[in-house]
Amino acid sequence: MKNPQFQPEKRKLLIVAIVGLIAATVLISSLLRSAEHSFFCSLASSQARSMSDYSATPIQLNAILHYATSKIVPQQSFAEITVSFNVLKEKAPCNFLVFGLGYDSMMWNSLNPRGNTLFLEEDPKWVQQVLKDAPSLKAYAVQYRTQLSKADHLLKTYKSEPNCRASKAFVRGNLECKLALTGLPDEVYDTEWDMIMIDAPRGYFPEAPGRMGAIFSAAVMAKQRKGSGVTHVFLHDVNRRVEKVFAEEFLCRKYLKHSVGRLWHFEIPSAANSSYVADTDSFC
Repeated sequence: MKNPQFQPEKRKLLIVAIVGLIAATVLISSLLRSAEHSFFCSLASSQARSMSDYSATPIQLNAILHYATSKIVPQQSFAEITVSFNVLKEKAPCNFLVFGLGYDSMMWNSLNPRGNTLFLEEDPKWVQQVLKDAPSLKAYAVQYRTQLSKADHLLKTYKSEPNCRASKAFVRGNLECKLALTGLPDEVYDTEWDMIMIDAPRGYFPEAPGRMGAIFSAAVMAKQRKGSGVTHVFLHDVNRRVEKVFAEEFLCRKYLKHSVGRLWHFEIPSAANSSYVADTDSFC
């Protein structure tokens, strides 16, 4: 998740915007907690309440300091970031799964205060480097079974494997389906994710893993959601052909809610809460 080069003026503007988003999250979180208490607490008890209830989390303060003093900015544009931020304002604290670990990780972590934000990264050395500077992040190094050069073949043949079909697909332990991400930490499988950001693994050279497995697995997890509501899935780099065609196959155009820059935002209902036909081979 390395970021492109920004012109100095644009970089400064983006940094200011990111700090503003984090500060806004702190303010919104404080106001919401204040409103919850106002109906039940007297003025005296309100005045005696610990100021810690309304303070920013250490993660948010560290993120503000980091971006205010850094020359490196997240790879997404401000408009793209705002799409996810608007959902986080409503959902946080929530379960937020992010494919990729990079210069934007502290931002995503801080925008989900007191929530569960987990990062998955293909490069173990990069994980160590990032966690050295940001030990508060929860990140795991994972391996992928796919290669970008095989993307077209996987798309054409996945239905020949019964456990890849929408009616039978699952993720954990699904070794027969090459698109299923079987080597993830147990926490990924055991958690019901409210939001999933796909901004990794690498997908810009033939030997790279590509994002085919991440897209497929996100779709399966969303379909198997047991709780109420939809799963919000954000896919970056949809200007690339593989990301686009796999999104249309598994995340579905009919669930696409926002398209901003290189980002698509999907709201995917579970199989139990939609008109989705359980015995079909198609995800869409």
